[in-house]
Amino acid sequence: MKKKINFKISQTTRLEILKYFVSALLVMAIGSVIILSQGNSPLEALKAMIAGSVGSPSAIGTTIRWATPSIITGIAAVVAFKSGIWNCGIEGQMYFGAFAAAIAGSAITLPRFLHIPVCLIIGGLAGMAFAFIPAILKLKLNVNELICTLMLNYAANLFTEYLVFKYMGFDASELADAIATPDMSQTARLSVIIPKTSATTAFFIAIGIAVIIYLLYRYTVKGYELKQVGENLRFSKYGGINYKRTFIMIFLLSGFISGVCGGTEMTGAFGKFRPAFATNLGWDGVMIASIAKNNPLAVILISIIWGMLKAGSFQMERTTSTNRLVVMVLQSVFVLLVAIDYEALFKHFKEKSQIRRLRIQKEEV
Repeated sequence: MKKKINFKISQTTRLEILKYFVSALLVMAIGSVIILSQGNSPLEALKAMIAGSVGSPSAIGTTIRWATPSIITGIAAVVAFKSGIWNCGIEGQMYFGAFAAAIAGSAITLPRFLHIPVCLIIGGLAGMAFAFIPAILKLKLNVNELICTLMLNYAANLFTEYLVFKYMGFDASELADAIATPDMSQTARLSVIIPKTSATTAFFIAIGIAVIIYLLYRYTVKGYELKQVGENLRFSKYGGINYKRTFIMIFLLSGFISGVCGGTEMTGAFGKFRPAFATNLGWDGVMIASIAKNNPLAVILISIIWGMLKAGSFQMERTTSTNRLVVMVLQSVFVLLVAIDYEALFKHFKEKSQIRRLRIQKEEV
């Protein structure tokens, strides 16, 4: 006899799906109001976004291009957040990884099958080295990692710009837009997967990283230790876990993935390092990890949607009079709506309502 397979969705999962659905509807409503207030048509803006994200091979390539760094930075954030650590320095770690990978790509001569992995590993190690700073400050001096990593983002941006000046021998009076490292060798460049687009094999690297991290947390003892140390240092210490080594490992792993993201940006879309090349890619990862509830596989799906929104926003701005910054605002609003604990909010108002009724009953008596 064949056994019947019942696919049951838990109450918690149903509530989460409902929350995402309601949040999406609210974001669409808010977006429509904003677009209408600018004197534009929400329908036309939506059509332009669909055309710009999936309407042609070129549009799909643009979506993949923007989804790729979102997946990697999202996974870097998941590694930290899943372990209860606020690593908000992903962008800074990515800058150091990008700079190191760009130098490796231009200064080292290797066969293609070795050059690309070497660039990515060097980028990852540079990001890891930069992540070591807040990790050791937290352990030795109890410096808040949230504040520390936030401030180090600015330091990374400015310091890598300084390094480019020094490496290239430019005078500081030169225009910042003209400053860049030498072109990377073709043996260090990833292959394009959709012709005449910036979509490269970095997309498959990003997927691979997400799957590896999912398997690490899901099926390994080390993944369990990483989670426990971040959630409760004292408990993990008494539980027999080397909490200092594991705590540093969490930071280093998150920093390594961030650095690899910088490496894929250089070996993929850019081909050379320019100061301030990343436009909030690190923060995109933080927001995506928050929306995905620190689920590595969910990060892939959310990142693809994120890439569609970004690619569509450029088309929307070109073909309509709606500013693409509207999409950035709506992305932030969506994160806020998803972050709300509606169940706790409902219980709060329910309790207040019950208290109000009891007061009315007492007054009547």
